[in-house]
Amino acid sequence: MASTAEHGAAAPSESPRTDVDKALLGGSTYRSLSELGSGAEEKFEKGRRLVGWFLAPLVSLVFGFLPLDMPGDQQTLAAVLLGVVVLWICEPIPIPVGGLIGVAAIVVLGVAPGDDVLAPFGSTTIFTFIGAFILAQAMLKHGVAQRVAYFVLGLPGVGRSTFRTIIAFGAITCVLSAFISNTATVAMLMPTALGILAVIAKLMQSQGTVRPDFDPMRLRVGTALMLMLAYGASVGGLMTPVGSPPNLIGRGLIEEATGERISFGQWMLAALPICLIMFAVLATVLLLVNKPEIRRIEGVEEFIRERRAEQGPMSRAEKNTVIAFGVTVALWLVPAVVGLVSGTDSSAYATVSDRLDEGVAAVIGAALLFVLPVNWSKQQATLTWKDAAKIDWGTILLFGTGIIFGAMLSSTGLAETIGNGASDALGITSAFAITAFAVILAVLISETTSNTASAAVVVPIIIPLAAAAGVDPLVPALAATFAASLGFMLPVSTPQNAIVYGTGCVPMTKMIRSGVTFDLIGAVVIIALMPLMVVFTGIGS
Repeated sequence: MASTAEHGAAAPSESPRTDVDKALLGGSTYRSLSELGSGAEEKFEKGRRLVGWFLAPLVSLVFGFLPLDMPGDQQTLAAVLLGVVVLWICEPIPIPVGGLIGVAAIVVLGVAPGDDVLAPFGSTTIFTFIGAFILAQAMLKHGVAQRVAYFVLGLPGVGRSTFRTIIAFGAITCVLSAFISNTATVAMLMPTALGILAVIAKLMQSQGTVRPDFDPMRLRVGTALMLMLAYGASVGGLMTPVGSPPNLIGRGLIEEATGERISFGQWMLAALPICLIMFAVLATVLLLVNKPEIRRIEGVEEFIRERRAEQGPMSRAEKNTVIAFGVTVALWLVPAVVGLVSGTDSSAYATVSDRLDEGVAAVIGAALLFVLPVNWSKQQATLTWKDAAKIDWGTILLFGTGIIFGAMLSSTGLAETIGNGASDALGITSAFAITAFAVILAVLISETTSNTASAAVVVPIIIPLAAAAGVDPLVPALAATFAASLGFMLPVSTPQNAIVYGTGCVPMTKMIRSGVTFDLIGAVVIIALMPLMVVFTGIGS
């Protein structure tokens, strides 16, 4: 019989017994870096922001007064944009505010009139953002997304294995993140993930496979579960244009620069194989790097069954939310169906595409939430404006400023100047080399700043670079857009990374090790598959 020492356990008299529920379910699903005592990370964050206060204006001023052989409006725009990029990377002020300062600066400095500069704020994609965010808000408020999660986790056999539980949790996160904010999805599922981890930790404690005074936040199974939650959201966010802000930003910049329209259906067809492969790789990497201490578990199925019982039957508000969501997705996909049936060159496709614009479809779906009643006698609708006003307006502003800079790069000719200069300096002229460069640059930037800012910075650089090399910019720009979501290495890379790191269940070394591996494999998958999927779906043809 194995000894106690071999099992890593100790006699109860030698050390106190860990209160697992208190450690994991003590009331907070997020702890800041300072609360974790991680002084190095907190020091890095403070230093990064302090540098930004001085570096942003310095870079703009120095570049603005350099004796360069380029038109004045181009040099001024470049100076402002460089300063904004520094603000986005260092974050001394909120990222959306940095973009707004840049927009104001290019008007004040005479690069273009205010009406011309601000026109992109009327873009249809802005309304797609707003409508999708309002729908997501209703799903979160009324518990539709949580119900979906419990349903999947309650499937027969899922809750009996740590491997199946972790993979199922990742699948749920992927699907929900395709339509709901990645950050909101992770924040919503975090309490359930911690509850499941508590069940597993207490089972291991009772079996004697850990010391009585063990730290439940340092279990490999917990690390795998939390990283699957964060990384699964990033992978799932690639699946639809509304799944993640970089998608809409990249797509908007591509359409603005090339005139090529990428429909909702085309995006999903192109993204689905990439997402499936990346998810399979993700599950393999996480379970190999953070191999759970035990395979078979008991108690998780009962935990999920109790949570489902607490929810009870679907409420009228939940049913209304599902109806509004279903109508929106159907309207988004109708043009793609018409295109498949009658061809994308037909008058029917052109009419449907123009009249069922994605922004209009999102607004229709969101409006239904204020029409479908929960209580007719009290005139109570599914959603109130107070609820809707809680959506992420900062991301919407950031998207608008990103589109503005993209449009100004094109209209002033700065994009062409950048493309020609980069092409001469780097000497990359093939489509493969430019795509690889775009992906690597997007991943590197997304590791140090938000993936939204990464897309806004990289895509406007890649499009003129490809054009100067005589390469169709569609594939490199789409690859950069997808790669902008591959920030997996650090807590500062994405909000969802910060959330799971803040639980204390993910050591920094484990996040870096898992993140670097998945960054590299994800980059290879995008570089290899994006050209094939663009041809297969007919994007830009």
